[in-house]
Amino acid sequence: MRSAPCHLAPSPATLADVEPPSPRAYHGERMLARIPTFAFHGIDTVPVEAQVQIAPGLPAFALVGLPDKAVAESRERVRAALTFMGLSLPPKRILVNLAPADLAKEGSHFDLPIALGLLAAMDIIPREAASAHAALGELGLDGKLAPVAGVLPAAIGAAARGLGLVCPAQQGAEAAWSGHAPILPAESLLQLVAHFRGDGAIPPPARPAPPPSPPEPDLIDVKGQETAKRALEVAAAGGHNLLLIGPPGAGKSMLAARLPGLLPDLTPAEALEVSMIHSVAGLLREGRLITRPPFREPHHTASQAALVGGGHRAKPGEISLAHRGVLFLDELPEFPRLTLEALRQPLETGRTTVARASAHVTYPARFQLVAAMNPCRCGHLGDPSRECAKAPRCGEEYQGRLSGPLLDRIDLFVEVLPIPPAELTRVRPGEPSATVAARVAEARARQRHRYGADGPRCNAEADGAVLRETLAADAEALTFAESAAARLRLSTRGFARTLRVARTLADLAGSDAVRRAHVAEALTWRFRTVREVA
Repeated sequence: MRSAPCHLAPSPATLADVEPPSPRAYHGERMLARIPTFAFHGIDTVPVEAQVQIAPGLPAFALVGLPDKAVAESRERVRAALTFMGLSLPPKRILVNLAPADLAKEGSHFDLPIALGLLAAMDIIPREAASAHAALGELGLDGKLAPVAGVLPAAIGAAARGLGLVCPAQQGAEAAWSGHAPILPAESLLQLVAHFRGDGAIPPPARPAPPPSPPEPDLIDVKGQETAKRALEVAAAGGHNLLLIGPPGAGKSMLAARLPGLLPDLTPAEALEVSMIHSVAGLLREGRLITRPPFREPHHTASQAALVGGGHRAKPGEISLAHRGVLFLDELPEFPRLTLEALRQPLETGRTTVARASAHVTYPARFQLVAAMNPCRCGHLGDPSRECAKAPRCGEEYQGRLSGPLLDRIDLFVEVLPIPPAELTRVRPGEPSATVAARVAEARARQRHRYGADGPRCNAEADGAVLRETLAADAEALTFAESAAARLRLSTRGFARTLRVARTLADLAGSDAVRRAHVAEALTWRFRTVREVA
């Protein structure tokens, strides 16, 4: 090994002060170091150990353990980073094994544990201190650490196993949310060498202060549309799925964008769960937890993998990124049919599974679906002065793109009609979002009290048996609900969803029991087919 000038910024220690190991240390004794790290299975962490061995033999640098292309290329990044620091690899046989060997390894975050394992095997840093920390980070050619995905779940996994965590400095605040695990947020590999040798301690990261909430679109901006506003309030209070149907320019997208402003903040457990999903996707910024319900609005050209998850590395899709929040699908019939049908199971189970030949990855996907659509392709079905010559057949064909099982999973169907210009300029302003959000928060508080801390978080997730018990308090309401469901030929799912909406209406009214009026209003929001709206 040779020493060379270091080109990094001055630090408390430089490699010029490092005593190179004796050449005799490589003869007769094999040098082995073990550095913990993680692979990711959804948002769960799988322990991986980077085992680095330096042994006599022809000079070679082999990497085994089912690495993908990004992991295999880490040999060159690690070699370049060490060279930039003034170190060269010993002329021996170097073998890096990522154990367990039958688990596929993906991502560039294995750069750092491989580099630390080499430094420990070469006796540059103490092996015991290095092996007490899990490590993940991408190495630049100058030895700097670049951010990687999955730091938050890795920090939680390290804390659960009694390990510290070494991560890029930009993500130290993100890792600090894990709890009491010691975190080493390092700028470079050279800084880590100084820390482990006791020549310059790396200060622990501080959790960032919650950022000021960005202004959300206010409901007061919507003129008229009182029926649609009422449906929006009911959807927010109970977490119900909502479909807005109307001609172009009627205000469907405007209404949907204001739903997140009516929802309460995420609980600490929900915020951590949502943030872990975004961390695995590489979307968690500045180490701040997500405390507000996410709002995702993919374009209708999105692929099935982009929507439900998948791709080469089985990344979370839009439905998982919308977990505990809102997924808004504008121009619903324009989405590919197979893509929409893939939503059916997650809407019921609250999770999505990406199946591969070698593994099945499951992500949480408890989202609130809000969709918007035109009644037909031209958008003016029902308006004799503007509808096309193919009406009503064009409307039937357009709406026929949506399957009955998918529509049966939607709780509220709302017709959004355009407001005439003369009325639009004279209509009085409605309630602001803050006023409606206060009523939603009171309704959600009643639901938490009813279901308990371990039960459903809102009525949309409640079991049908629980809802029937609350409905049984009013015999008239129960009889009316059963007869109406039979006359309307509601499916079992449709009947249960109608009861959930009725329970939400009772919560908004401050009623402990579901009354006949609540059931009647819930039935007005439910249509057996979209065609009944047009």
